Amino acid sequence: MRLDGKVAVVTGAGRSLGRAYALALAEAGAAVVVNDVDAETADATVADIEAAGGRATAVIAPVGPTETADALVTAARDAFGRLDILVANAGVLRDRVVWKMSDADFDLVVETHLRGSFTCARAAAVEMRERGEGGRIILIGSPAGQYGSFGQTNYASVKAGLVAMARTLSLELARAGVTANAVIPTALSPMTATIPAYTQVYEDYVATGEIPAEYRRDHALGTPEDVASLIVWLASDAASGVTGQAIGIGGDRLTLYSHPKVLRTLDADGGWSAAGIGRAWQEELAPLAQASGPGAGE
Repeated sequence: MRLDGKVAVVTGAGRSLGRAYALALAEAGAAVVVNDVDAETADATVADIEAAGGRATAVIAPVGPTETADALVTAARDAFGRLDILVANAGVLRDRVVWKMSDADFDLVVETHLRGSFTCARAAAVEMRERGEGGRIILIGSPAGQYGSFGQTNYASVKAGLVAMARTLSLELARAGVTANAVIPTALSPMTATIPAYTQVYEDYVATGEIPAEYRRDHALGTPEDVASLIVWLASDAASGVTGQAIGIGGDRLTLYSHPKVLRTLDADGGWSAAGIGRAWQEELAPLAQASGPGAGE
């Protein structure tokens, strides 16, 4: 699946998943603007792309500010003549239970994930609409945003917001031929290593490069390169009709998430009293209530 002649911006591309996305897009033929806050890792990604015969350039800046988003689009246009693909991947974690989470913990995660994706998507949308040749916007969600996640009020909130953002962008940009989708990755990474259940699996993977089959299959945990395959497909012409979707991938598993849907409606003439709601809940709605947390939707 080729992306020859295409130009991509990948934020947070110095390490782990973002690096895998950038390398995979370049291997498929795209020129890549590599963004990260760490110049050393961003330059290393650029060097690896160029060593393999690809084209890349680095922009060192934190996502969130409008100035960074504009600089990324300008870099794509100045270095390679156009912009076709945005992968808004940059992110941070500041995990705390809500009663211990500070304003700074919350605000940094919102600034990086949600505002960073918004400003980059807006800048990309302006460029793609003006050029009039369509494009691809790929936002990165998380199972935390689908189900909630203990100790991650900030992270789960922004990841849920990114799915809604992708769906909204898919509506607003449809006439311009720009698709917008959310990828829900599950891969072993430094972020995954902070989850106690996966710390040892991650350490073993770093040491050996191997992931037990049961984790690839039953936990949908694989390598960053496993996720990169979905990024390349969504960026390609083959996915031109795919938009507004939340698609998960990890290890051996590919997942299509549903849009939120109404489970049941009940009507009461003249409206509902508190007691009436209580009876309706016990008699009709309680059996339909859904659990929170990982695996709740399975």
